Amino acid sequence: MFILKNVKQIMMDVKIRIQNINSTDQTSIEQKNNVLDAIAKMDKMDKDKRRKETIGVFGKTGQGKSSLLNAILGLDYFLPSGCFGACTSVVTQVEANLIDSNYTAEIELISKEELENEITSTDNRTETVIERITALYGADAVKKTLEELKRDDKYAKIDNFLSTKTKTISHTEVSKEFTNDVAHYIQHGDWYWPLVKSVTIKIPNCRELLEHIVLVDLPGTGDCNKIRDDLWKTKLRECSSVWIVSNINRAIDDKDPWSIIQYCIQDLGPGGECRNIDFICTKTDEIDPKEYLRSVPHPGDELSLDKNPTGCIIHRNNRAKELVKNKFENLEIMKSKARFLTDVFTVSSRAYLEKNPHLETAETEIPKLQDVLKNTNRRIKRELTRDYVNEAKGVLSFIQSVQLDTDEKMVEKKAEVHEALLKNLEEALKELDCQLDSLSKILDQCLSKGVEESVEQCVNTKNSMIASVAPADKRGFHKTLQALYKNKGRYWPKNWDGPLDLNMCLAKHMHDNIFENFNFIFPVDDNMKTGKSVQEQIDKFSIIRSGSAYPSSSMLYHMENFIKTEETKVKALLKREVVVRKKEIFSSIETTIQNRMTAGYEQAANLKGVKAMERRENKITETIELLKHSMYEDAKIEFLIQFKDLKEHICKTLESELKRSVERSLSQTSRTPLIDVTGKIERLERLSSSLI
Repeated sequence: MFILKNVKQIMMDVKIRIQNINSTDQTSIEQKNNVLDAIAKMDKMDKDKRRKETIGVFGKTGQGKSSLLNAILGLDYFLPSGCFGACTSVVTQVEANLIDSNYTAEIELISKEELENEITSTDNRTETVIERITALYGADAVKKTLEELKRDDKYAKIDNFLSTKTKTISHTEVSKEFTNDVAHYIQHGDWYWPLVKSVTIKIPNCRELLEHIVLVDLPGTGDCNKIRDDLWKTKLRECSSVWIVSNINRAIDDKDPWSIIQYCIQDLGPGGECRNIDFICTKTDEIDPKEYLRSVPHPGDELSLDKNPTGCIIHRNNRAKELVKNKFENLEIMKSKARFLTDVFTVSSRAYLEKNPHLETAETEIPKLQDVLKNTNRRIKRELTRDYVNEAKGVLSFIQSVQLDTDEKMVEKKAEVHEALLKNLEEALKELDCQLDSLSKILDQCLSKGVEESVEQCVNTKNSMIASVAPADKRGFHKTLQALYKNKGRYWPKNWDGPLDLNMCLAKHMHDNIFENFNFIFPVDDNMKTGKSVQEQIDKFSIIRSGSAYPSSSMLYHMENFIKTEETKVKALLKREVVVRKKEIFSSIETTIQNRMTAGYEQAANLKGVKAMERRENKITETIELLKHSMYEDAKIEFLIQFKDLKEHICKTLESELKRSVERSLSQTSRTPLIDVTGKIERLERLSSSLI
């Protein structure tokens, strides 16, 4: 970027001139070192600036995810059909290779301990654990104990395979060999896939699309074990956008995408950082015009379509967009809770890559998705450039503020300013603390109501959840419940639309009561002004009061500018930390419930024999009844403790960082001036104005 290049050149010139200053004055030496340290941090910030946003991609194998990614990247058959999401329990991500021009895949493996923990029990093995053991050791190994498996000839081979944490595949060009090597580790058919936790595929020469973006395939079904399940949750909460991918013929009726939206909404919104949920209808070029015309609900439209494939495709695309958007907006959870920007894309990957005669390139809508990625990259680059420019402003203002000043009263004046700034800091911190306390009280009231409702309704809520998913004849359901309790209250049965999550169920009433105010206090959208948000309170914080300009002293003017840039820098740091902390705060309710329920879950899972399912249910009900008062009160207390910790962290960070900045800006003026950077400051201001 032109601006960044120019700013870097300005700072390089400053660095060289500062390095060439010769002075024996101790103050000058300290100030010189301070400037050089600040420039070194800027250089490191530029090298480490690879801030990335995550786009989560949902969709079952066969919905066109691999073809979609191939088309967006312009790499035909790079990801073969079924490779992106081939193994339902492996998280696969695609990002740019910013190091060299190779196509690489980093295969992260589970540890030996994780594997052994997964297969230790012979009585409580879930369907997928059995599937993994079969893939690793063969069908006759299902009933074997861990000790018996260790004596199997295959064990030494597996042990050796897991001796490293990662495997790396690297090729200099797109090739079938690279694709097959990757598929070898993650597709069913080979024995390696049960040992793989995640796969990261890095593609060169795609900075414009993926420099600051990671595309993550989030497996939507699959009975994952705890290690993969935790990774799935973590990745989900990192998503700033989500793409729901579904064949256009099934976009409305397929239960999977709609179930996953409803289940994940809390981890994407209040428990995450997602701003956009987009629905992508694939395979739009696969159409039989005659059959489609018979299905059109409005006979009048048939005349204009006239059995033309292009007309039918466009007509179906428009109908799909309208129907999907209406269904999305009318989801009960969307109407009552979540706030997301949404769009619907109707794409044809094959038509884009093969130049289908029935569709223009733009009509495939692949270019629209490419523009989404490009615009996201540009936005992040602009933000990073703004951060770098702000750092540069701070360094130049500091240099100018410590120049020799001939005003004999300057020492006295600086002492007055120092005292005033520290007083301003104290007052601003008190005001901020008061504002954040008022937010805590709002949350306290909501949580108290949630505790009351939870204590009253938790058993009925649990019973309703179990009844809603139990098959009519309850055949085999005892195994599902046993797996649920063995997995500490969360289990995703193979081929189910969504998981069973008893902890989330038990947290329902507390979440319902805090949802609206939590979204006001921690909105995901940076531009959303609620009047209550933590970020708004941080943004308002300043120790520079209006009307405190110093026209008679350029030194004090630049000192004030230096402090403003320091404020901007620390606020940006806190903004990122608030996002991380708020996820932990929101999830603390569910975590507390799971921790308190763990002993009951274990006892229920271990019950066997006659009427085991009924006895397990009774044990869980007894546990809930026994713990409900203290459990929900503990969840409330933990939530508020974490919010208080966040408040104290914000205040202490502002206090320590800005005190340090004040001390630096008002340090003793050196006898030897550094350099005059007035011209460079003016040039920087002109460059900075073009970023707005």
